[in-house]
Amino acid sequence: MNMQKIQTIIKDFSEQRDWDKFHNPKNLSMALSVEASELLEIFQWLELEQANNLSDDKKEHAKQEIADIAVYLIRMCMKLDINLEEAITEKMKLNEKKYPLFDEKGNKINYGKKK
Repeated sequence: MNMQKIQTIIKDFSEQRDWDKFHNPKNLSMALSVEASELLEIFQWLELEQANNLSDDKKEHAKQEIADIAVYLIRMCMKLDINLEEAITEKMKLNEKKYPLFDEKGNKINYGKKK
């Protein structure tokens, strides 16, 4: 993904519509939440099998909602001067510490195992 290109497209689109005055972190975080809820709505009440095998229409709808989520997330990063790639890399390093592969005795941890 060419993040610079994506940011330019989003910035130009917003500027052309004079939306910058509305794109503050508070409003962007709320819009992001709404779009995530719209994605969730696609899967609401589906059985696991159905969720794993969406119809073409539902998959296209999910694709559009995922794109909306990404746009708001990237726009928020732009407003807060956060490098998304660096943020993800740093978070994954924290996750590696939080969820190690092995316990203190050297045994592999099975995170998928039900208790």
